Amino acid sequence: MTDTLPLLFQPYSLRGITAKNRIVVAPMCQYASVDGAPTDWHMVHMGRLAMGGAGISFVEETAVEARGRKTYQCAGLWSSNQIPAYRRVTDMIRSFGSVPAIQSGHSGRKGSCHGAMQGWKPLGEGNTTPDQPPWIALAPSPLPDTPAHPLPHAMDRDDIATVLAAFAENARLSLDAGFELLEIHGAHGYLIHQFLSPLSNHRADGYGGDLNGRMRFALEVAETVRKAWPADRALWWRASCVDGKGGVWDLDDTVVLARELKARGVDLIDCSSGGISGDTDMPIVPRTPGYQAGFAEAVRREADIATVAVGEIIEPRQAEAILTEGKADLVAIARELMLDANWPARAARELGIEAWWTCCRQPMPTAWNNANASARSMLNVIKPPRPTMTAM
Repeated sequence: MTDTLPLLFQPYSLRGITAKNRIVVAPMCQYASVDGAPTDWHMVHMGRLAMGGAGISFVEETAVEARGRKTYQCAGLWSSNQIPAYRRVTDMIRSFGSVPAIQSGHSGRKGSCHGAMQGWKPLGEGNTTPDQPPWIALAPSPLPDTPAHPLPHAMDRDDIATVLAAFAENARLSLDAGFELLEIHGAHGYLIHQFLSPLSNHRADGYGGDLNGRMRFALEVAETVRKAWPADRALWWRASCVDGKGGVWDLDDTVVLARELKARGVDLIDCSSGGISGDTDMPIVPRTPGYQAGFAEAVRREADIATVAVGEIIEPRQAEAILTEGKADLVAIARELMLDANWPARAARELGIEAWWTCCRQPMPTAWNNANASARSMLNVIKPPRPTMTAM
C-alpha cells in the first residue's frame, strides 16, 4: 500500500533504521547550549520540528570535544554528564515517530568565536568576558580562517590521535544519548574539510600533499566512527561537494572521496557545498531552488551511494521531483521548516494524500496514554505529549 504514496512519503531504510518518510530536518545551529548540552530551547525547537512529521530529525552540529566548538554556546557531546540533557531531546523526537539523529563534527580553525548574532567575530581582548576566554583552535596547517582570526595550532600526530579518539567517544556517547543515526560533518570549512582542501592544508607529511594524503584524516575519522558506531545503525557523511568561491576542491574530488567512504562503511552522502574560499576561478554556487541537487545526483550516480539533497528545497512538488528523477534518496530542509514547522503535513496535502494529517500524527507514549486515558476517551481527541520543561 505504501508504494502508492508519493515517494516523499514512502518509508526509507538503511541498515536497521527505517524512517517513516524521506523528509529530513537538516542540522541547524542554535547557539543555545550550556556547556555543550541542550536546554529547554532545544526541547521546543526540536519538538515543533519532530511534531511536524519529518521522518528524520537532526539535532544541530555537535562538537566532539570542547575546543571543537565554534562558540561557547555551540552544542557538544564529549562527556557522559551531558547525556541526560540529550536524552530528553531524543526521547521526545522519538515519541513523535521521527528518527533522532546527530551530526558530529569539529570546528578546527573556525573555533573560538562569538555566535551568529555577533557575526562570528573571533573571541579576543575587548569583546569577550573573563569566564569565556578565547582558546587556540586546531587546524591542519597554521593558516587562519580569515585575516581577523588568530593563527591556529597546526596539528601534530598526537593531536590527530586525540581528535580521532574524541570522534570515537562521541559516537559511543551518542548511542547512550538515544541517537539512532549519526552523520559526520566533513563540510562547510570545518576541520575535516580543512584537511581535504589544498587551500587550507599545506602539510608536507602523510596527511597533506596529493588527494590521497589530504583525504587520509577524513577516511581515518570514518573508520574510527564506524568501529564505534553499531553495525545496525546508519552512518552518514556531510560533504561540501565543492569549495566556496575561488576554491580548489571540486565535484570530481567528492566522487573519489565518496567511493572511499563507502568502502569504509559510510552509507550516505549529504551533499552540500562551500566553506573554504580562495583566489582561483571557481565560481560561487548560485543559491537557486534546489541548487545542490545536481551534486547529490552526480555523487549518487558516480559513486553508487545513497545521497541527500539539501539547499533551497521549498515546494513539495520540487522535493518529490528530486526523488522521482533519481537525484537523491532523501531531501533535507532547514530554512523552510523554520518558517513552517508543519511543512511535511502541507506537503502531504499538496501531493494528494487524502488523510494528510495522518502523516504527522503518531501514537502517544505509553505513560501519557495511561495517565490520560479517561480524559482522551471523553474528548475523543489525540493531543501531543507535553514535555517536562525543567532545567537540566
